[in-house]
Amino acid sequence: MALTFFEIKSAAPKEKPFKLSDGDGLYLLVLPNGHKFWRFRYRFAGIEKMLALGPFPAVSLAEARIKRDAARKSLIEGVDPSVQKKLDRIAAETAARNTFGLVVAEFIANLEANGAAAATIAKNKWLLEDLAAPLSNRPIAEITAAEILDLLKRIEKSGRRETARRLRGIMGAVFRLAVVTLRAPGDPTHALQGALLRPNTKPRAAITDERKFGALLRAIDDFDGWPTIKAALKFAALTFARPGEVRGARREEILFEKSTWRIPAERTKTRKPHDVPLSRQALDVIHDMWPVSDDADLLFPSIRSASKPLSENALNASLRRLGFGPDEMTAHGFRATASTILNEREFNPDVIEAALAHQHPNEIRRVYNRAAYWKERVAMMQTWADLLDDFRKLPPANSRHSNKK
Repeated sequence: MALTFFEIKSAAPKEKPFKLSDGDGLYLLVLPNGHKFWRFRYRFAGIEKMLALGPFPAVSLAEARIKRDAARKSLIEGVDPSVQKKLDRIAAETAARNTFGLVVAEFIANLEANGAAAATIAKNKWLLEDLAAPLSNRPIAEITAAEILDLLKRIEKSGRRETARRLRGIMGAVFRLAVVTLRAPGDPTHALQGALLRPNTKPRAAITDERKFGALLRAIDDFDGWPTIKAALKFAALTFARPGEVRGARREEILFEKSTWRIPAERTKTRKPHDVPLSRQALDVIHDMWPVSDDADLLFPSIRSASKPLSENALNASLRRLGFGPDEMTAHGFRATASTILNEREFNPDVIEAALAHQHPNEIRRVYNRAAYWKERVAMMQTWADLLDDFRKLPPANSRHSNKK
């Protein structure tokens, strides 16, 4: 006869364990200490077995019957429910070990093995290990789009819209790694497309007026700070290379016989080697710095150590000291200055793009550009350096130097 809740609740313990049957193999085991446990007795392959279904009242009578029926269904399908329970437990434990943090560590290791730049690795670690820390110990297969959105929205509300969008993108790469390695059923970040606010993009400040740029160049010439900073600012203006490439420039990269600065792939944003034609003025800067950096590999060593490059903030801080605020000019702004002025003077846009090392999405055209425009780039870089000398001679602008938007 089937049990009732009243019978189970009122079953008093005895000196020895006893059973209360509910039918179809399900029974309640009552121990002398008063504890009560659900058990399911069955036969599989001619052998009598027992399956523990949990304690009462944590597992109610109704829940115990559901578990019994599921076990009976497994028997009909030829599956031993005890073995299935063990496999389910192993699967759950395995899933618990396959956490988001574990897959993140593997993702970072893959980046390092593929030769990603140190800055890229550091940025991804900050996004995935610091900002996404609340998900680190979560089984990756259980993470939902809703909890990712909650994390991203909190970052977004702090004013870091672009950071939230970048985190969503890089988390998607982690989930795709988990999918292809059979550790997650899908990428929950895909459902979040369009769920985040657009970043408040603000272009890097750059002076694009020739008179005002001439004033900046004169200010750099008169700079009385550390000589490597002054030289690096001049070199950035002449080559319009990325600030990190300038700061990390090494003596071995300078090919004097070819008047070329050869930046290796591991130091470029595009992960492709980039050659920069050196004008006479750029070579003068290098020759002036050569004795200063004689005991170091770096062309523009740090103030504190010859073995370390100038800090990321060194160039921008020097521009501030010269009186050019963050809304007027940045170290990265030399690139925008050169691009704007050269385009306004009707230089070939493809030559300018090749000089800026902007990677064209078409691989064939990218290779063609690098091969076809070298002579044009050599001529343009010398013309640009001569223009900078001309800008220095221009009379000051009537208004206070400021960035022309």
